[in-house]
Parts: sequence; C-alpha cells; structure tokens
Amino acid sequence: MFLQTIRDAWKIPDLRKRLIFTLLMLALVRLGSTLPSPFIDSRVISEYFSTNNGVFALFDAMSGGAFSSMNLFAMGITPYINASIIMSLLTIAIPRLEELNQEGEAGRKKIDQYTRYLTVALALIQAFGISYSLNSAYNVMSSSVNTVWAIIVSVIIFTAGTAFVMWIGESITAKGVGNGVSLIIMVNILSRVPSMIRSLANYENKWALIILLVVFILVVAFVVLLSLGERRIPIQYAKRMQGRKQYGGQSTHIPVRVNLVGVIPIIFAISLLSFPQIITGFFNSNPTGTWGTILNWLSTSHWFGACLYIVLIILFTYFYASITFNPMDIADNLKKNGGFIPGIRPGRPTFEYIKKVSRNITFIGAIGLAICAAIPLILSFVFKIDNLNIGGSSMLIAVGVALETVKQIEGMMVTRHYKGFLR
Repeated sequence: MFLQTIRDAWKIPDLRKRLIFTLLMLALVRLGSTLPSPFIDSRVISEYFSTNNGVFALFDAMSGGAFSSMNLFAMGITPYINASIIMSLLTIAIPRLEELNQEGEAGRKKIDQYTRYLTVALALIQAFGISYSLNSAYNVMSSSVNTVWAIIVSVIIFTAGTAFVMWIGESITAKGVGNGVSLIIMVNILSRVPSMIRSLANYENKWALIILLVVFILVVAFVVLLSLGERRIPIQYAKRMQGRKQYGGQSTHIPVRVNLVGVIPIIFAISLLSFPQIITGFFNSNPTGTWGTILNWLSTSHWFGACLYIVLIILFTYFYASITFNPMDIADNLKKNGGFIPGIRPGRPTFEYIKKVSRNITFIGAIGLAICAAIPLILSFVFKIDNLNIGGSSMLIAVGVALETVKQIEGMMVTRHYKGFLR
C-alpha cells in the first residue's frame, strides 16, 4: 500500500515536487546529524554514552545518532517536543491562550510563534546544561582552546541546530508531505535500525530472537489495524426545496478514528518520563540516595516506571483527543446544514451522542497504544535484552508516522482529483 501510494503520487507534478522537497529536507537533517561540533572530543563522548545507554538511547535514536556523538543536531527536535507539551498544557490553564486556540487559524499561528520562542529558550538551557556539565564531569572540551569560549560556541551551535531542525520540520509540513516533525523523528529512528539489528544478531538465544521477530510483526500489524480502524456515525440530511429544485436527502457518515492522535502520546510520555533522568545524568552519572532511588523507580525497566509510562500514554491520548476532536463543533455544523443522526435529535442530544461515541473510541485507542508500548517492556524483562523497550517504542513511532504520511498523501491525491474534475 505504501509503495503503491508513493508511485501514484509521483505521477502527479504537484505532489512530485512536494515529495522531492520532503526528501531533500530529510537528507539535510541526516547530513547535519553527522557533522561534528567543534571543540568537543568525540572519543570521550562515545566512551561516556557507551556506558550510559539506558534512557539516553531513546534520544540518540530520535536524533539519529547525533546525540551520542554531540554532532551539530545533537539535541534534535526534543526541545520543540517539550515546548509543544508545555504550550498544550498552558493552553488549558491560561484563558488568553485558550481564546487564541479558539480563534481559528490566526490564533493557532500565534500559539505556534510562542512555541518557537519557548523552543529556543529550552534549547539554550539544555545546550548550556549539556556543554557545561559534561565538560565539568568528563572534560570533553578540546584543550587547544579556552574552555569558556568552547562552551559558548557549543551552546550557540546546539541551539542553532535545534532551531534549524525546527524550521525544517515546519517547512516540510507547509511545503512537503506529512508532519515534518514526525517525519524527522521517523527518519532518525530508521537510521538506527541497522545498529539495532546487529545488536540483536549478537544475542545468543536464537529461539528468543525468532519469538521477538514474530511478536514484532504482530505488533506492527496491530498498529496498522489500530491506525486504520474507525467508527462511522451515520448522517442524514433533510430534504429542502429552493425554487423548483430539491436539495438534501443524502446519507453520509462521520468517520471517528480509533487512534485519533497517532503516536504523539507515546512520544510525549517517553519525553516527560525521561526528562528528570536526562537532566540528572548530565550532572551525576550515578546518582545515589533518595534521588537515585526515585530515578530508578521512574525508569521503564522498573515496574513502577513501566506502569507510569502506560498511564501517561493513556492520559495523553485522552488529552490530545479532546483537543483534536470537538463534538460541539460537529453538532453545531450538522444543525446549521440540516444534518442529523438517525434517531438522535439535533443540538444538545447530538453533541452528547457524538461525545459518548468519541469517548468510547478514544478508550479503545488509548488501551491499544498502551498494549503496543507494554509488549516491548514485557519482552525486555523476559529475555533480559537491554534497550529492547526503547527499540520497540521507536519502531512503533516509525510505523505510526509512516501510516499517517500515507493517509495525508492519499488525501492530497483525492483533493487534486476533485479539483481536476471541477475544472
């Protein structure tokens, strides 16, 4: 299906330009992920991350290996994801931001602008924390230049790299195909697949590898089923006369996707759960005492951290579903256009019915995502394979993003055919 859709889209000039632009931008991301940062000893960095690969493996995968080498795009798109989480929460807590969110396209552009500013601020803080703490603990800066100057340059480079990746993501969304940020994460994850395969190939228990392969295929199939599944609410439009012509009377439906929010809950849950461990890891590679115990509990390798990870996925699924799907707007639009659900009165009853259906569907989608995220955790515990949970979550993200991109391409193709018919 994926290759067939890409092949059909390539035949359309407008979509071909969008695909080429997207591929060039993604190639630029991969190029920046391999460019070394000046004044940083990559050998020391590699040795450090080779012994601290737990939660850091996730960010290394999301940055395409740039994080473990401290290359130009070392922080990748992570600050933008964190800024998006913060702005989404503030939109609910601050009335002014909530008003902007309800103003339509102009309001959302303003919120996007605030998100960019917050991304740069978080990138500056994170870049300084990375540069200063790693140099203090492991002396990673080159001895040939002044340490203060090396840290300043590193902070500027890492922040500029994040801002550039953010710009590439937004450019892909506007001028290419798919969601730019999600595609960047997917491409970076796929670039780490060969190393994941090599690490699994060295595992001694071959029967366990066969079981893992079968389970992985089943999980991917389940993700596809979850992403494509939908509940169709039947809609009937009343007949009306205008002059001598009769309008309305058509039957259609409202498709409510089982997975309304894609893989965003998994990305945000991992980012939020890993944030304290990432910050602490730059100042103390082996924290002890009460804080060390708390961090150990927050790890997905601990039963408490794994359960919290699943709960966060469910909560984020409900949270973003409530933002992206508004039953009140759908009910109002149906009432204005003379549409109704058979057996349900227009207005408030229609709103209550759609809300109930969306809540039930969201529950199924949330549980489905939680199951997909929990299976790699269980397999990692059973077979004692390090970072299998990270690899499983990464591949779930990649599969989900690929499906969403194919859907958007198909939507563009349908829109293009309609425009051609009207002309």
